[in-house]
Amino acid sequence: MHASFTFIDLFAGIGGTRLAFANAGGQCIFSSEWDRFAQKTYASNFGEMPEGDIREVKPESIPDHDALVAGFPCQPFSIAGVSKKNALGRPHGFLDKTQGTLFFEIARIVEKKHPSAILLENVRNLLTHDGGKTFDVIMGTLHELKYWVWHGIVDGRTVVPQQRQRLYVVCFREDLPIDFHVPQFVNGNPKLSDILEKDVPDRYTLTDHLWKYLQDYADKHRAAGNGFGYGLADLNGVARTLSARYYKDGSEILVPQEGKNPRRLTPRECARLMGFPDSFQIPVSDTQAYKQFGNSVIVPVVEAFAREIGKCLNLQSPASRSTRTPALTSIRS
Repeated sequence: MHASFTFIDLFAGIGGTRLAFANAGGQCIFSSEWDRFAQKTYASNFGEMPEGDIREVKPESIPDHDALVAGFPCQPFSIAGVSKKNALGRPHGFLDKTQGTLFFEIARIVEKKHPSAILLENVRNLLTHDGGKTFDVIMGTLHELKYWVWHGIVDGRTVVPQQRQRLYVVCFREDLPIDFHVPQFVNGNPKLSDILEKDVPDRYTLTDHLWKYLQDYADKHRAAGNGFGYGLADLNGVARTLSARYYKDGSEILVPQEGKNPRRLTPRECARLMGFPDSFQIPVSDTQAYKQFGNSVIVPVVEAFAREIGKCLNLQSPASRSTRTPALTSIRS
């Protein structure tokens, strides 16, 4: 398939975002991921090893691209430094406000390469982190870099059998005429039973000791009025959110089994729960696989955004994508 736009994949993980954008017609021309186990999975599936720590990459070494996509980790922002500079009457910009955070790495690349579009994905709590100050800094930075911004929460439960609310931030350069439509997700009523494997090895069944521990732990917190406890999944419904800690005991999503203890999901089932195709290779241990899929994105959700972004980019000529010449802006969301 001929690529209709180019993109770079930052904080790439195992490549869920890359897979989604490639499905939407994009061509990845640069990737970065520091975790060596995630790099292994990424290389097994895409035939290339991502660059390591993005903090060591010079923006000028990154190829020009139409879109920047990133699922960056959320870190605290220091507001104190900015306040101090304001008090002293010293000038400051987005690089000062975001210094020391991983969002800073995105900002410095955007400042240098000014791609036509940006897609950021993060946990929904980023909106309220530090009383909303963290997200305010991010929004202010994107506006300072001359981008129009849309953001919203999407729950992946309409396309995969999992409750997974995530924040999506879509940005376009202000100088480009864009007609962006927020993806609409029709509820396909997915069921957990749809993604389960038929023959599962016994090692995924909880031991008597672990099963008793989880039940006792839940009883203790229930008695104290807390909601902590294991999640015995409804096979005809959707599961709880898969997390990176799933490798510890699998407690948030346990599959009931007739006549024996419940079991964990297998790594392949976790992949399906995130919308990865069965052709996606899992070359790492179960422990690493659980971490990787728990940290990943729901592929079909990202693909829906990628397709809408791709439509906007295809309205632009290659020349207009790489210039900062002011133009009338018409964006509809």
